[in-house]
Amino acid sequence: MYDYQAPEDLLQGKIILVTGAGDGIGRAAALSYAAHGATVILLGRTEEKLNAVYDEIDAAGYPQAAIIPLNLETATETGFDRLAAMLEEEFGRIDGILHNASLLGLRTPIESYDPIVWQQVMQVNVTSAFMLTQALLSLTNDSEDASIIFTSSGVGRKGKAFWGAYAVSKFATEGLMQVLADELEHNQNIRVNTINPGATRTNMRVNAYPAENPENNPTPEEIMPLYLYLMGRDSRTVTGQSMNAQ
Repeated sequence: MYDYQAPEDLLQGKIILVTGAGDGIGRAAALSYAAHGATVILLGRTEEKLNAVYDEIDAAGYPQAAIIPLNLETATETGFDRLAAMLEEEFGRIDGILHNASLLGLRTPIESYDPIVWQQVMQVNVTSAFMLTQALLSLTNDSEDASIIFTSSGVGRKGKAFWGAYAVSKFATEGLMQVLADELEHNQNIRVNTINPGATRTNMRVNAYPAENPENNPTPEEIMPLYLYLMGRDSRTVTGQSMNAQ
């Protein structure tokens, strides 16, 4: 899928929600989805960043986006239910969800890991993704072709020392995807997969590897082929898969 060439109209008329849409991979995915015809719902913590992405989409002449400022660290079940009701009223359905927002947390041994930071990472990376998915499942059921993509990591498939809550949260993300995909096995309209973006030129990568030269890593825009493939109709029969963007 690294060389996948998405048709220009791949996502024409689709309604796609992207979390962590204000920066990095989320921003690139939002712009890429919009460029291929989708109405993108930009969800993130920092409204200023979301506004900047909205303006880029608008300036390019893509379908008008929507902005939802939301801090996933403090979001509640009630808040997600309200969000789902608002989206149902506004759009009637959801054709795609990209769970991109994540916290890195601490790079430190389990023995000395701060329990408060552990809870924060698990809340953003796993619990909020679960609650948002649960709240929006009825809206994806109303789609004729819906895709749910969770963001994984190499350390969520093979644990490594000092990756703490981040690695554990990504193992949990893989499990959440597999359980949901199995539950929806007979639903021909919804597919569920994970993407491991790999080493990418993002702020999170810089924080995780401060001694690394970021110029050696691909930009978020360069890893978009798999994000487009899994969100579009060409992957309609692909579900329950853990895939690598590089």
